[in-house]
Amino acid sequence: MTRYALNLPVHLKREAEDLAARQGISLNQFIMWSVAEKVAELRQDLDDPNFPGVTYRRGASGWVTPVLRGTGIRVQAIVQDSQAGLTSEQIASEYDLDVAQIGEAQAFYQAHRPEIDASIRSEQEIGQGR
Repeated sequence: MTRYALNLPVHLKREAEDLAARQGISLNQFIMWSVAEKVAELRQDLDDPNFPGVTYRRGASGWVTPVLRGTGIRVQAIVQDSQAGLTSEQIASEYDLDVAQIGEAQAFYQAHRPEIDASIRSEQEIGQGR
């Protein structure tokens, strides 16, 4: 373990000490726990800056899935419609989207193909009762 000198404002240190005491842990443990939580939270920001129209959303199951920003439409659904032979125009009409949004979803798929293909396979297996 590495040591790190930390300078905290007096009022923040007091609050942290109070919270640590309520948890029944030391100030050091509380600070380590707090930093670990923040690091985990920041790691959850999975958005790919190359695709501003796509964001990740955490579902009820806890799994994160890429969706078109501002909608609940999964990139996976667009990919599956495309693989079923629908044109970009047909998909856009079906979901009331712009063709450009469909294009971005398809480009996102190309950049993140293993992740989305694994999600599709997983859902197919669940649907088949495996």
